[in-house]
Amino acid sequence: MTDIYSKSKRSQIMSKISGKDTKLENIVRKYLFSKGYRFRINDKRYLGKPDIILPKYKTAIFVHGCFWHGHSCKRGHLPETNRKFWEKKIGNTIKRDQKNKAELESLGWKVIVIWQCEINTKQKLQSRMKEIIEQIQCI
Repeated sequence: MTDIYSKSKRSQIMSKISGKDTKLENIVRKYLFSKGYRFRINDKRYLGKPDIILPKYKTAIFVHGCFWHGHSCKRGHLPETNRKFWEKKIGNTIKRDQKNKAELESLGWKVIVIWQCEINTKQKLQSRMKEIIEQIQCI
């Protein structure tokens, strides 16, 4: 299937996608804040610049979009057009995520990854957030 937009229009659309302060990140932050957790966001001092850092609990949280980080769900599939480009781009992102997670864990940090598909409905969000609270508090 070919793209319905021209190359310049597609480029313009893709450039508008933000890498931080996404809707999903904000939802997770609001929930954690409402439960009394205080955190830092996108702190460059920490490897991989986690979306949420809880220094008190030595926990890093990454909120990943399924497409951009190569999740194995239906939202994570690669587009048919320009396939080699997307395979390389998403493949590099996956490798970087794995490296950052492994290095943070080797420094004694808990790393929690939240996928977009895990919190895309209210019911899933509530369930996943309860799990996250348990993971944060588990020492």
